[in-house]
Amino acid sequence: LRALDAARERLYQQARAASFDTPPADPAQEAPSMAQQQADALALLAETALHHELDPGAPGERYQVVVHVDAAVLADPEQPGQSVLEDGVNVPAETSRRLACDASRVVMRHDEDGRVVDVGARTRTISPALRRALHHRDHGCRFPGCGVRVGEGHHVRHWAEGGPTTLSNLALLCRRHHRAVHEEGYRVERQADGALEFRRPDGQLLADVPPAVPAPADPPQSLRDAHVASGLRVHPRTACPGWLGERLDVGWAIDVLHPRAASPPPIQE
Repeated sequence: LRALDAARERLYQQARAASFDTPPADPAQEAPSMAQQQADALALLAETALHHELDPGAPGERYQVVVHVDAAVLADPEQPGQSVLEDGVNVPAETSRRLACDASRVVMRHDEDGRVVDVGARTRTISPALRRALHHRDHGCRFPGCGVRVGEGHHVRHWAEGGPTTLSNLALLCRRHHRAVHEEGYRVERQADGALEFRRPDGQLLADVPPAVPAPADPPQSLRDAHVASGLRVHPRTACPGWLGERLDVGWAIDVLHPRAASPPPIQE
């Protein structure tokens, strides 16, 4: 929707600029309706997508949100310093660390008065070749139980803390679980054998989830075959209880379902 609005605004500005150069032939002509503007905007989006061959780009180049964050804050979120958008809106330090995991970065140096004295070239945190190797190795999000095939590169040890941007220090995480690791207290650690361990905020280990067993071509018939193999005969009244119509003995039911509610033993004198 935002893309449509932006495209429609661009068309409006183009038409407005043209109206200053050439007056309309018919002043009484009605302006395009909202539906016509939306249709033109959608066509402009399609042309733009075709021009760029429908390539959304790598995560490090896909977003143009500029975040200014001090190096000390990237290395330690508890340190004082700025982590803000271009217009000065504050951004949580861990959010900036997550974005910096897989983004383009420009290093700027300031003097004591805050003036910029040096601006480095824009570089990608994860190179295209390394990204291809990461996707080939992980085949999707590494968080236990997640089956999302696309994701973002996560530094197990953040590069701002001295962690290398190498395949052994990277893991592919989907957006949801990348946010969970950075902003929701989940932790990921790489073991000596290269395996990843994920822990909940309370420190409990998340066990690896085995891949789902593929469903058979005919699940009902497979279930019937399993019943026959185990000697189980299922008929229309298999799930019916053996109730004969008598009234419910509430006390007996409670004694069975909740042993703690049973009557205490008689006191012996």
